[in-house]
Amino acid sequence: MSQPARALDVITIGRSSVDLYGAQVGGRLEDMGSFQKYIGGSPTNMAAGTARLGLRSALITRVGDEHMGRFIREELAREGVDVRGVKTDPERLTALVLLGIRDETQFPLIFYRENCADMALCEADIDEGFIAEARSVVATGTHLSHPRTEAAVIKALALARKHGLQTALDIDYRPNLWGLAGHGAGESRFIESAAVTAKLQSTLHYFDLIVGTEEEFHIAGGTTDTIAALRAVRKVSKATLVCKRGPMGAVAFTGAIPDSLDEGESGPGFPIEVFNVLGAGDGFMSGLLKGWLDGEPWPVALKYANACGAFAVSRHGCTPAYPSWEELQFFLKRGVVEKALRKDAALEQVHWATNRHRDLSTMRVFAFDHRMQLEAMEGATPAKIGAFKELCLKAALTVADGQPGHGILCDARLGRQALYAAAGTGLWIGRPVEWPGSRPLTLEPELGPDFGGLQEWPLEHVVKVLCFYHPDDDAATKARQEETVLRLFHACRRNRLEMLLEIIPSKVGPVDDMTSAKVIERFYDLGVYPDWWKLEPFATDAAWANACAAITARDSHVRGIVVLGLDAPEDQLAASLALAARHDLVKGFAVGRTIFADAARGWLAGELSDGAAVAMMVERYSRLCTIWDKARAKGEIAA
Repeated sequence: MSQPARALDVITIGRSSVDLYGAQVGGRLEDMGSFQKYIGGSPTNMAAGTARLGLRSALITRVGDEHMGRFIREELAREGVDVRGVKTDPERLTALVLLGIRDETQFPLIFYRENCADMALCEADIDEGFIAEARSVVATGTHLSHPRTEAAVIKALALARKHGLQTALDIDYRPNLWGLAGHGAGESRFIESAAVTAKLQSTLHYFDLIVGTEEEFHIAGGTTDTIAALRAVRKVSKATLVCKRGPMGAVAFTGAIPDSLDEGESGPGFPIEVFNVLGAGDGFMSGLLKGWLDGEPWPVALKYANACGAFAVSRHGCTPAYPSWEELQFFLKRGVVEKALRKDAALEQVHWATNRHRDLSTMRVFAFDHRMQLEAMEGATPAKIGAFKELCLKAALTVADGQPGHGILCDARLGRQALYAAAGTGLWIGRPVEWPGSRPLTLEPELGPDFGGLQEWPLEHVVKVLCFYHPDDDAATKARQEETVLRLFHACRRNRLEMLLEIIPSKVGPVDDMTSAKVIERFYDLGVYPDWWKLEPFATDAAWANACAAITARDSHVRGIVVLGLDAPEDQLAASLALAARHDLVKGFAVGRTIFADAARGWLAGELSDGAAVAMMVERYSRLCTIWDKARAKGEIAA
């Protein structure tokens, strides 16, 4: 009898926290100066990790009704995780964890979980209809440590059995989360406890798959003899047992436990540098679940698991380290080239590009990042320009009306208040860093000589840089501009910021159908992989074809191209967009003066009211959006 189709592949249940990860490596947690913020908690990590591998994942947990709880919910949604089972607790705070990387074996961490939201999970939070939508339920050990959360997990497992789901347990033993160690012993992984052993053994019969390290099977089996512990578990459970052995890989046992771990089924390991062991088990479990639920033989499932664990131990953070399915396939096909995986440029590019958030297939961007053009207008002062940019934002939000596919380009020097106000509105936000009109390229002073100013940027901001570069530039000009763009690119990646590279060679010298393509190829040769390209409106289809071919040949994962306006009249711009829209890589436009120039002149001169200026820009921006949408639709029909 075939199983009914299910909307979900896996539901994980249990801990959900915000991980504050020390950015400095090699020192004590006491000496950490800054932290990176990620989602955390074993089930939360696994929900995101399996989603990255293409499984339809969901999470059942609780978060607080505050900023950190919203961060977890939003980040999970961005990862593609179904968050219907994430309940908001009105009384309790979201759990926090402070973590550090001391060396390859020491990882100081502190759990802030006193009466936290996820430990208030209860039976009422388990919805039978939701459970029935899935193919599997995965539980972790911590939520068996308290009667209330244990009851919730047992209810979910009983419903899973009722509806024919597969079930799995990651033992995930943390002694201090069972009350066996103090707050300062967060990195402790094993303390003997007959009470914990008895509690675990009372639940093991619910599972089809049980996964743990040797120490975790020691607590589940009640003995520090690994074979004896596995046999003790086998007495109360028919589950497949997967025992993780660190650098020796992992082994699976589907039946009787043999006399040696080496006699279990195994998958290939990967000789990589161990940088950070935190979260490795959750990465391993994500890969294992992918293979298990896809019906792969255990050696293949373990190969996936070992590879995902290898990614985790070689990178900073837990969930951010986990691979996409495409990245995993790239790695398995190519193999280990650089043992420190985070230093493998090709692999890191695939990792970055295939794990970006948001669908940005349509880009209708109102660009009002102009500075010197506005400063040259009659009546302009820095304060008035800033106030006008707030009107530009109001126009953008009016046209967007909460719908996706809209964005802005706005600077921080004259448009800071507009940038602040744009946060969280749903708009795509690009922000320029070049000093207006500079050639060779010079950056805005706010970045500082070491580009350290990027550390202050919200992660949703995209770094936009305009470089007036031409293939016929002299060697000195080329070298200076290339060095600046390359440094900026690496600074963007270091700060987890996307980058948009704008080139306008026609402002420098004569151009033909290959000019922009040559510039694009040159920057890729340097190792610059922009997330976005901003290109001038070409006069011929051949120029567009050459530019798109140059990009796709080097970066199949690029976000795409947006077309700039160059203050063109609307009819001329419409013709340019129609030509560009024939190419799938072009996602839309980033146009400014065509929309705002007349309104700016009138408002700065005191001839237009706020409302009139906004209305003028709304009308022009809206009309341009319609022009693009029609051009794209026509281009798709032609294709």
